Amino acid sequence: MTALDAVAAYQPAARLTVEDLAEPLGLTEMEVKLFRRFHGLGEVCQDPDASLTDLLLAAAALIPLRGQQHRVRYVLWARAFSTVAPYPHNPLADVCRELGLEHALAFAVTQQSCASSLLAIDLAGRLLAADAAAGPDPAPGAEPLALVLTGEKAFTRDAQLLPGMSLFSEGASACLVSATGARNRLLAYACSQRGEFDTAGGVSAEEFQQQYRPLLAGVIQQALDQAGLTLADIRLILPHNVNLVTWQRMCRLLRFPVEQVLLDNIVSNGHVFCADAFLNYQTACQRGLLHPGDRYLVASVGAGHGATFAAMVFEH
Repeated sequence: MTALDAVAAYQPAARLTVEDLAEPLGLTEMEVKLFRRFHGLGEVCQDPDASLTDLLLAAAALIPLRGQQHRVRYVLWARAFSTVAPYPHNPLADVCRELGLEHALAFAVTQQSCASSLLAIDLAGRLLAADAAAGPDPAPGAEPLALVLTGEKAFTRDAQLLPGMSLFSEGASACLVSATGARNRLLAYACSQRGEFDTAGGVSAEEFQQQYRPLLAGVIQQALDQAGLTLADIRLILPHNVNLVTWQRMCRLLRFPVEQVLLDNIVSNGHVFCADAFLNYQTACQRGLLHPGDRYLVASVGAGHGATFAAMVFEH
């Protein structure tokens, strides 16, 4: 069963307030108030001196990878944007070389925007499961692993701002995925891709907002049904950090206690592209909010060329 053997997240120490971003992003005074007072977005992390490769390596340094490089067969980099570096630069190849993972099959997963991180976890587990089915059982302690990375720079206005909804923050995460782990076992994954919300097709922001919460609630229910659970069985929801009001309204729709959704990182970190789930997981563990056997749910939404609504259920 797909499991997360190790999870770590990294964010730069340098921070900007929403007021600091007003001039460079062209925000009006009313928009600044909307983000801070209504959406609960106070600060973001941005480090102009750190490269994309630096971010990814900083996250990878926080997981127990040293001495296990030979076990890593796949490296998946989940990100929201399909293009993040000018040709011929290849941050993923640089990271693999620095980590001693040049032997691994490495590729990016971008098709579902900010929900690509959940897709990458699912793909990593399926690749490892296929390898296990095709070959002999490995020796204990030598089971193959996949490394799933997330991390992006807020390098353009589009990569810093989701108008009227959220502010993006720089950060990265690293996960070691196995097919045999005993903790953080993946119980279910549900995903709904909705091409009708392609902004190039003329869909309005209002239409998307009207359907946003019902569609996310639907995919959460699909994941719970697959796992044979109900929301009453869920100890904690780890959200995508779009804004506070969205999740407060989601909780009313789901009839789920808002205090069981980890929302603190929205205020202090903003929306960290594909890394939100892992940043929130790290915070939950640091605060002792998850115990062995607890079931928790991760939710994410990706928007761009259409929209993707995704949810995963894990057992800690």
